[in-house]
Amino acid sequence: MDLQLTLQNKFNPIFEVKLIEEMAQKASLVKVKAGEILIDINQTIAVMPIVLEGAIKILREDEDGNELFLYYIESGSTCAASITCCMNDQKSNILAIVEEDVTFLSVPIAYMDEWMVKYSSWRKFILSSYAMRYDELLEIVDVLAFKKMDGRILNYLSETVKLNKTSTVEISHQALAYNLNTSREVVSRILKQLEKKGMVKLSRGAIQLMES
Repeated sequence: MDLQLTLQNKFNPIFEVKLIEEMAQKASLVKVKAGEILIDINQTIAVMPIVLEGAIKILREDEDGNELFLYYIESGSTCAASITCCMNDQKSNILAIVEEDVTFLSVPIAYMDEWMVKYSSWRKFILSSYAMRYDELLEIVDVLAFKKMDGRILNYLSETVKLNKTSTVEISHQALAYNLNTSREVVSRILKQLEKKGMVKLSRGAIQLMES
């Protein structure tokens, strides 16, 4: 695969030609299968991922090992949390799991600061990534603070539907409970209530989000 041509097709005219040339020379292409842990808690982060294809799920973990879904990294985007860790030489405070088979550009941290100075498009990309993730995190805070569990479930299903571009989310009640840091019994009970209201349709290992 011609990496420079791939990057030109993906990021032209978002990035300057010279930046794309440098990215092709100094970064590398990585492919990881769904379900693999890409970044673990307390891991030293030496590279910044920019997703070209597929999706990565970002979660936070508390002291008891409970996990909270934050956001997805999709095609053309990166992870603000990993950028922060890279630029401040900190260990990871997030968990990144491959949601769909992913192909991403692995950018060594040595070039991140350099490109911030050299290329205005890179600065804009990094700052817009922060802004987008900040807005998403505010939504998470709103959900946690102001919505009941049924709202959190619907929010999670809605975000996953947008990602997968399909109305059906293939997930077990146990896995959904795990992502929302609650019990399977609570999730199953609420899903049954939502089904009675015509908001979802349940089947084995899948949940269909109905049009409102």
